[in-house]
Amino acid sequence: MPSALAALLIALLAPLAALAQDTPQPTLDELRGQSRVAVVFANSPDDPKFIQQMAWLDAEPDALEERNVVVLTDTDPKANGPLRQRLRPVGFGVVLIDIDGTIATRRPLPATVREVVNFIDRMPSRRQETGSHRP
Repeated sequence: MPSALAALLIALLAPLAALAQDTPQPTLDELRGQSRVAVVFANSPDDPKFIQQMAWLDAEPDALEERNVVVLTDTDPKANGPLRQRLRPVGFGVVLIDIDGTIATRRPLPATVREVVNFIDRMPSRRQETGSHRP
């Protein structure tokens, strides 16, 4: 009986373990021309600013999806991954990259989805997408 219980627990927990593993993020080069990118940096996944930023972004995914925004994160400065090498953040920060790969803005504090969306809607690339001629 104990082996049946162990097998059942393994079967139930295996999908959770798979979700917990880090999945590779797309690179900025792969996303250029396809998506806008919001890169969220922190020195730790426990950083209160990082937690707040991710909660705000997770709360309103439709507004970001409508504007074709992909969110990438880096919370491991010691790894010095490709995002850190390219964007060189210091501590917490949010970097918004336009669809053409240019850095549109850098923010040292968390930004609400409304702030991100308002900034994107003023970008020339977004106004071209929507046919808006407002400055």
